[in-house]
Amino acid sequence: MQLRVVSDQPWDVPADVLVIPFVGEPVFDGELGELDRRAGGELRALAAFGELRAERYASVLSAAGELPAGRLLAIATGPADGLDRETAVRIGAAIQRRLAGRPVRRLAVWLGAIAASLDGGAESAAELVARGVVEGSFDPASLYRTGGPASPEPELDELILVLPAGTATLAASRAAERGIVIGEGTNLTRRLANRAANDVSPEVLADEARGLAAANGLAVDVLDEKRAAELGMGMFLAVGQGSANPPRMIVLRSGGERETDAAGRRLALVGKGVCFDSGGISIKPAERMDEMKTDKTGACTVLSAIVTAARLAPGLPLLAVAPAVENMPGPGATRPGDVVRAMNGKAVDITNTDAEGRLILGDAMTYAEQLGATHVVDVATLTGAVARALGHLVTGAFGDPQAWYDQVAAAARQAGERFWQLPLVEGYWPEMESMTADMVNSSSPEAGLIKSALFLRQFVTVPWVHLDIAGSAYYRKPTAWSPHGATGVATATLVELALAGAR
Repeated sequence: MQLRVVSDQPWDVPADVLVIPFVGEPVFDGELGELDRRAGGELRALAAFGELRAERYASVLSAAGELPAGRLLAIATGPADGLDRETAVRIGAAIQRRLAGRPVRRLAVWLGAIAASLDGGAESAAELVARGVVEGSFDPASLYRTGGPASPEPELDELILVLPAGTATLAASRAAERGIVIGEGTNLTRRLANRAANDVSPEVLADEARGLAAANGLAVDVLDEKRAAELGMGMFLAVGQGSANPPRMIVLRSGGERETDAAGRRLALVGKGVCFDSGGISIKPAERMDEMKTDKTGACTVLSAIVTAARLAPGLPLLAVAPAVENMPGPGATRPGDVVRAMNGKAVDITNTDAEGRLILGDAMTYAEQLGATHVVDVATLTGAVARALGHLVTGAFGDPQAWYDQVAAAARQAGERFWQLPLVEGYWPEMESMTADMVNSSSPEAGLIKSALFLRQFVTVPWVHLDIAGSAYYRKPTAWSPHGATGVATATLVELALAGAR
């Protein structure tokens, strides 16, 4: 797809479809009024008939009259005070999804109303809408379905972003190109996360990482079960030992060994990679167990984030650590009551084999520190509790110290992603104590979300943030801006966080 950013009147731009986002109720003055006049009054008539509504993401296709476009697409952004960076990305995605099944090769989007309402003006509007258009092109049906989706997304030859006449375009063009790369990174996360468990074992995920490393100039190392045992990764190995597909600890690196970024960090992104989670001996209910193929989403996220950061800032010092396992109830599976030794030497009483993500993350974070990490962010589909508390639109987050969490939260705001910080309440830790070991991996369900974070903190000594994406990583129903399945959440945040250290 070619990108073109122009400074022009929207009625002078030829395209198959010209998109007109409007803020608040449609008011037919200024550009919207002139567009309506040249379209023969179509938009005004649709508004009078109730088809052109101010509800966010509501859209309508109309004839273009005398305009040099095949069709007009008007789309509502909602009220001006709600037009934030998240909404701008989703407007771009909703545009692309609204045009599914239509023969659109050249798409023009008028950014005047969004640029006027959004912090950052034209540059932010160009970056976020371009990113959204790319993210809106993703459809999980393209992975396996014979013949592809029934209504495929438009295959654009050209995306034209139209800024108000007289606006400088160079900075907006660079911002839009950046948005496209981040959107492609989000879609890479989604493609990997959506793949079936019989298609992506730990070794296959490692092979994918090797391919990504080769294509993007990254160093790669994959630890097999023998090397993991030599390093003392008892928790990691305990989760994978019930499966016929052995575990793999995947490490990607950009920049030199032990090199720090411009912010003085050696940032490590650690992602949970359970390629399928049956629950092990503590087996899950059958209902929705098929969705457990997406329990590898954290690993997919960090692999995609380091690749995306490398595309935007080659050589930026960064680590991605992805512990990949299958949690199965095979003959060698870990049993409730087994005690294992973590890589940092602590003894863990495994009371529930379905609380497996925290086990593999603990050893992975310890290993990241051994590789020189000075700051850590882990990403995991960790608990059902976060989905019950925050639903599918918000990611639960913990951090220690607060100053490091604040930097991650700032990256999330820049990315247009919604996090909610939860407290690390020390008073709950006594419930995680074991009679036979240093700790249990699971206790009573009360405050289970907080207890999971307290457990993880036992295995990290540097500034750390934990992102629980178990609710936000997967949509069971499609939305105006996304199909069902993996969302790619947190990919953009991790990229923004990494790029904050670019020289």
